[in-house]
Amino acid sequence: METPYDWSTVIVFAGLIVLFLQRSQGVARDHLWQYLIASIGCAVTNYLGNEAMKGDGIIGHVGAIGLGLATLAFIWVVLQPFDTSQK
Repeated sequence: METPYDWSTVIVFAGLIVLFLQRSQGVARDHLWQYLIASIGCAVTNYLGNEAMKGDGIIGHVGAIGLGLATLAFIWVVLQPFDTSQK
């Protein structure tokens, strides 16, 4: 837990865990593979960001931030964490 990428991806992953545990009660709305994609997105974002912190190039940071935003968009669109219409 040394870089901003570590902190941000762990926070997103913790939220993903809470969402999974909440949704695992009752009728199944999501599939496990959807959470796997989001988890892999967090892991790769963290890896790219940490590698960019070691180097001097901005390309790694752009890639890590872009993938992080794409992961958040995937969670928002596919998993719909704030959708209260289907309780």
